[in-house]
Amino acid sequence: MKAIILAAGYATRLYPLTENFPKPLLDVGGKPILDWLIEDISSEIDEFIVVTNHKFADIFKEWSAKRPENIRIIDDGTSTNETRLGAVRDIQLAAKGIEVDMLVMAGDNMLDFSLTGFTKYQKSVGMSCVMCHDEERLAALQKTAVITVDDAGVITSYEEKPEVPKGKLAVPPFYIYRAEDIKRIQEALDDGCGYDAPGSFAAWLSKKTTMHAWKMDGKRYDIGDVESYESVKRVFE
Repeated sequence: MKAIILAAGYATRLYPLTENFPKPLLDVGGKPILDWLIEDISSEIDEFIVVTNHKFADIFKEWSAKRPENIRIIDDGTSTNETRLGAVRDIQLAAKGIEVDMLVMAGDNMLDFSLTGFTKYQKSVGMSCVMCHDEERLAALQKTAVITVDDAGVITSYEEKPEVPKGKLAVPPFYIYRAEDIKRIQEALDDGCGYDAPGSFAAWLSKKTTMHAWKMDGKRYDIGDVESYESVKRVFE
C-alpha cells in the first residue's frame, strides 16, 4: 500500500504562521505534524507521496531528505490559494500510474490513535473505505461529510455538508481506495463531482460501488486556525 498525503493548501486562517511555511510541517510536541502521521503508519506503507504546491515544494523536499522513509514530493504547480487545484485533482495527480491500494489523508490532522487499525480493517473487507466517528453537534455535522451505514459497515448514504444530516457519522479526510477505484477520479470529475473537498470523490464513489466505513477508536484533531493549533500543541506537549 502507498499513501497520498494532501499538503497543497495555503492555510490562510493560520497566517502569519503559514504565510511562508506549510501547515503540515508546523511543530507539535517537538516534531512536525507529518512526522506523527508517517511514523505511526510507516510499517504499512511502501511509499509516501506528498502532494504540495509550488510555493512550499522546496520546503517539503528539504524535510523529506531528513526522513528515513520512502517519500516522494509532488509539486502541483500552483502558487496561490486562488489557483489551487483542489484536493480531488491533487489526489488524481499523485495517484497517476499507481497500481496498488492507496491510503489518502490530509496532512494537517493529529490523531491520538493508530491508523493501523484502519488499514487492517480495509484489508479484511477488501473494499474502498472511509474513516468515521460519532458526532452529536448539528453545527459540526453541517460542516463536514456525513454518512449512514448498515449493520455490516457498508455506506448507505454519503453527503457533503448537509443542512439536514441523515445520520451522525462524520467523515474526516482519511480514506483507503482500491487501485481500481482511485482510477475513476476523471470519470467522477466528468460526472460533476466536486474537486475542492477531498471527500467529494468518496461521496461519488460510494454511489457507484460498495464502500465500507471504519469507526475510529480515538480522537482526531483538526488544525484549522491559530486557536486550534495552540490547543493541539497543549494536548501533545
